[in-house]
Formats: sequence, structure tokens, C-alpha cells
Amino acid sequence: MKIVIATTPAPGHVNPMLGLARILLAEGHEVLAFTGRAFQKRVEAIGATFRPIPASADQDVVDPFSKYPEFKTLPPGLELLRVILERLFVDHIPTQHRALEQVLRDVPADVVVGDDCFLGLLPTLLKPRSTRPPVLCFGTSILHWPREDGAPDFLGLPPAASPTQYAAIIQEHDRIVHQPLAHRLNGCLERLGLGSLASPPFEAMVRLADVYWQLTVPSFELPRTLPSSVKFIGTLPIIPNQAPLPPWAADLDGKRKVVLVTQGTVANHDFNLLIVPTLAALADEPDLLVVVTAGGRPVEAIPGPIPANARLASYLPFEWILPRTDVFVTNGGYGSVNQAMSFGIPLVCAGLTEDKADVNMRVGWSEVGIDLKTNTPAPEALRAAVRAVLDTDRYRRGALLMSEEFRITNAPDEIVRDISRFSREVADGPDAAAILAQQQSTLPTLLQAARDV
Repeated sequence: MKIVIATTPAPGHVNPMLGLARILLAEGHEVLAFTGRAFQKRVEAIGATFRPIPASADQDVVDPFSKYPEFKTLPPGLELLRVILERLFVDHIPTQHRALEQVLRDVPADVVVGDDCFLGLLPTLLKPRSTRPPVLCFGTSILHWPREDGAPDFLGLPPAASPTQYAAIIQEHDRIVHQPLAHRLNGCLERLGLGSLASPPFEAMVRLADVYWQLTVPSFELPRTLPSSVKFIGTLPIIPNQAPLPPWAADLDGKRKVVLVTQGTVANHDFNLLIVPTLAALADEPDLLVVVTAGGRPVEAIPGPIPANARLASYLPFEWILPRTDVFVTNGGYGSVNQAMSFGIPLVCAGLTEDKADVNMRVGWSEVGIDLKTNTPAPEALRAAVRAVLDTDRYRRGALLMSEEFRITNAPDEIVRDISRFSREVADGPDAAAILAQQQSTLPTLLQAARDV
């Protein structure tokens, strides 16, 4: 089959896309990746075809906010959240959609796959099922679906203790974020000749997709009733050999506990936020080896002094470092947090930008680690959290239980199984498509049932 994968041009979205594409290529499918120019070599290296998204909808991987100076001037809060959602996602819908339509005219796809934030797929999903190819989405962030307590996403709010706990926050979020965002979104859709949406755009992606693969396990999500399209498939296999072994690899000889530290590839413009205070916090811990990955930036960008028990690398092969890691200190990138949990590694988290407040809240809620609930952790707090994770069984036990859930969840098998269903639809014709669409619109799945499987 011909499969087109449309992906937000950012590492946290492209990395899982590449893993997914490798699975599809191994099954003999033709895969075209539609994403940012910075990822062309990586796409072509796995054997997929590359098509760039238009420059106006692309972004600078090194400085993703370079086009939007207002991101750097607005203070943290709901107003900044609204502006980010508008500029980075909603405003790109017409350009992304028209360009994707051209790709599909050039390459008539049997199946279209997209990540949860590629909103250029929304206009396609709003069309009648009989007039479009199947659309499967994969969730690279928290599951965007209404919570039982009504708490909005991106604020890092734990489950409410009472039904009215978040009433004022919900009202303020609706006024500052939801209503203006809905107005802007529906304006985009109207200009494309489509009807309006009442739900937030990311929620609509979950609701409208024919299949929605969430890249985690049920125990890392809050209990609620979900659409039958949602499937928890764990993590995708790590693509091997993406970085060479560091020259200090032999230092990880098992004599000291290994603390892996990262600020990811987006929120790593200022290493003073997490990496520097972690190095300072653990500099005098002789039983620890502190390993830092700079997310692609040069290690020289990390301000000194560098402690003797620290080892630095621009990139690290995760398939090598994760089995050797005892604690993962992170600002909360969704993909790396789930990879760490799949290896049974407890976490210490400190980050509030993008979706990180919600990711880190789930780390604390599920007891796989400690959420410091700040974007600027003090060395003393980091030291105490790392020692608590290392020196007690609570978080290690939680992480090991979570890893067992990942172990029995096989993402490649689930992906191949779902793609095969749509392969049969293509072969059997439109009647089969109508039956499948009807089946996918029935009976919501309870998360508790997923936990019990």
C-alpha cells in the first residue's frame, strides 16, 4: 500500500514517525513522509520518500520560536498558551492542508497517518468517510480528551479532590483560551469551506481519527471514558545507531549509579534551567555518575564548571544508555519519559513549558517518579529528589510495574494489525469501508477495562 505520513516538524513528533515508518517499510509498504526540511536526510536514510511542508508552516529546529517574538515577551500563563496554540498549530491549518492535498493528488495514498498536532489533517477528517482515505493518528503528547473533573490541558493539574475544585480555572481558561481559539479555528475551517467545530482541535483529532494510537500505556493516563478508536500501543522501538558511543562509554562499568539528564531538543536553549543545577546538585555524590545529553547542541554550550563525576555528549544512543540508567532527570519530554518508563527507570522531572507540566504531573500521579512542579529547580531540591528515588523502593517499584505494562504492549504488532485491516478495506471496496466506519463509531472503551487486560 501507499502510505503518507504527515508530521509536525519537531523532533518529538518526527522521531516516533520515523519509528512508525520503519515498521511499515519492513512490511513492504511504500511510505512518504511529509514534514520539515531539517529531517529530509533522516527520512531518506530509512528508505522513505520525503516531501517538505511549505516554508511558512515549517520551523527552525534549533530555535522553534524564532518566527514568533511574542513567545519571548509574554509572561507564562493562559494568554501565552493561547498565542502558542494559535500561531504554532491553528494558523498553519490552511497551508498544511492544501499542501497535503497536493501530495495526495501526486501520490494517491491508501492510508494517511498523522501525528496528534498536525492540524492540517482536521479538514480531511471533517470530510465524509466515503470521500477520503482512512486516517490514522498517533499521539505524541498526553491524550487530549476531556477529563472527568473538567480540568483543561497544559496546566499540569492533578485529578481534582472535589467536583468543583477547578470551577474557577475552567471558567477562566474558557474565556482566555478556549473561546478565542475556537473562533480562530472555525475561521480557518470556514475559509476552507468546512463547518465549525465545538471541541478543541487536539480533542477533535482524537474523536475523528479512524484509529488513534496513543504512544503510552493505560496506567500513565487518567481514568475516563474514551472513544473506541483510541488504542494504547506503548512505545515504538528505538531506532538504533542514531548516535555513536561516547569516548567515555567504558566509564559506565556498573561501579556507580548512573543519573541521565536531558532538557530534550526544544526547551534546551538555556541549560541553566535543569542541566546546570543538576550537575551542581550531584557534584559531591561520589557514588553517582551524571550523564548529560545536550539534545543535539554542542557540549561546549553547557556552562562550567563541569564536575569530575559528569560525562557530556551532544547526542547519546538511547538503546545503549537507557539499560544502564538508574534515574532519569528530565524536563518532561513525552517520548523520552515513556521510553524511560518502558525500561523501568524512575524519574525526577522539572519542566512547565509545552505539554511538560501535564507529562510531569502524570509522573508524580502514577508514582514512577517525582515531579518538582517548577521550571527552575534548585540544586537542593534536585539532590533530595534524586536521592529519594535512588534510596527508597517506592518509585523504583512504580517504574518496574509500569515497565511490565509496556512489556506486554507490542506497538509494531498493533500497527501492522491496524494497517492490515485497512489493506483489506482497499481491496474489498467502498462497502467494506462503510462497515468499518460504522464499527469504529460504536461503543466507547473504558480505560479501566484497558487496565484490566
